[in-house]
Formats: sequence, C-alpha cells, structure tokens
Amino acid sequence: MTEAPAAKISRLLIQRGRKLFRGPSQNLESTGNANADRMVNDLDRQPHAFVIACIMSRQMRAERCWIIPYEFKHRVGTFDMKRLRRLSDAEVLDAFSRPTPLHRYNAEMARNFQFAIQLIAAKYRGDASRIWANEPSSAELVYRFLEFRGVGPKIATMAANILARQFKVPLRDYYSIDVSADVHVKRVFERLGLVGPNADVNQVIFRARSLSPEFPGLLDFPAWEIGRHWCRPRRSDCASCYMRKVCPTAASGSLDTGVVRMD
Repeated sequence: MTEAPAAKISRLLIQRGRKLFRGPSQNLESTGNANADRMVNDLDRQPHAFVIACIMSRQMRAERCWIIPYEFKHRVGTFDMKRLRRLSDAEVLDAFSRPTPLHRYNAEMARNFQFAIQLIAAKYRGDASRIWANEPSSAELVYRFLEFRGVGPKIATMAANILARQFKVPLRDYYSIDVSADVHVKRVFERLGLVGPNADVNQVIFRARSLSPEFPGLLDFPAWEIGRHWCRPRRSDCASCYMRKVCPTAASGSLDTGVVRMD
C-alpha cells in the first residue's frame, strides 16, 4: 500500500527530530558570539542565564534575545545570582536601557528579568537547575516555566524542548512538550500540507500532537530549521531543503521563481 503524503511528510520530520533527540548533547549556537553562547550553555555554573534567555525570546530574532544575559552581565559587571538578586527594579531597568535598549519591549522585559531572578532565588534557592532536576514529568517542567512572568505555552515548551533535545536533560515523559508554533513552524506546516491555509496556532499544536503523540515537540526543530533556513516567507530555496521531494507546495511550482505566490 502506498504511504499517504501526510504520513510520509510527518515521518521524515519525526526522523529528523528523533535523530537530534537521540544524538549527543549539543551546545546552542544562538547568538553569533562565542562568549555569549558559552554563557547560555553553562547549565552547571549559571543555569539562570539559559532561563533568562528563554524568557527574553519574544518578538525579536533569536540572536538578539539570547545575547541579552551576556550584554546585561557586561553592563552591571556580574551575572552572579547573589548579586543579581540585590539589584533594585530601577537598577535592572537602567541596565536594560543604557546605552541602548536591550529588547524591543524593554521596560516589560526588565520587569520579567527581575521577577525571574527573584523567583529563582526564592523558589529554587538561587539555583535555576532545580527547575529541571530529578527527572520531572514534561507537564511539571512546562508548568514550572509557566510560573515565570511573561512566559506562555510557546516559550515554556520551547525551553523544555531545548533542555530535552539539546542538553539531554532526562524527563519522566515527553507528552506535554508541544511544538512552539512560531511563524517558521506555522509556515512550514502549511506549505507541507500538514494543516490548512491560515491555520491558527492551536491547529498546528494539535496536528503535531496527532502525528507524534508521545513527543509532539519532535516536530518543532525540523520545522523551525526548514522555515529559518530555506522555506522563507517570500523567497525560498527549495533545492537545498531535504523535504523538497515530498513538499506539495514545492511540487506545485509556486516557489520555483523564488517568490511565493500569495493567491
């Protein structure tokens, strides 16, 4: 029996996701700055840098969000938890603001930063690695990230997925790690025909759950990778994409000229 197109597409995405999940631990290269990358990857000595970077991940390119802990450190001279927790709201906002704003939503993110530091100090005794210690369930891990100010399901599941996929943090299960349906993931799901045109975020999330119920988040990075590198909003590089042979949008010819037809 010939495999249905959607089944074949999802199988290839899941294979890519499973390969990354089962592979060795890999550092994130998310900022373009080697020192900043080392900081957010250092889960042993400064795990709060990773947590803060996740919290900052809103409405800007990943490179700009994930470099914020490094830039903040250089503005105040430290990223030591004991010293960070003593900073006042005004001092945090000042560091976020000068010489240039660290974030597009600068005042809001300064408040989120301060709340995160105080929550880590109070609930996790200053050690953010306790958020994911002792093999929690995926639902518990996502819930713990949701307790941070400014963190919704997309950021919480992204953080959980990175810990599981990149850093190989052991969890009791993976059922509650959904795809983080950003613009890249949503666009790729639509063009691959996994969801209909103009699907909303919930449709993308529940489609991933139906395709990979034990670990929906396996589909996240492959879809994000395709959308970020090849399947661009208007100019796409189908020839370089490993899904080109099964992609119905590529087969239709609407991307052949490098410009996506919007009709």
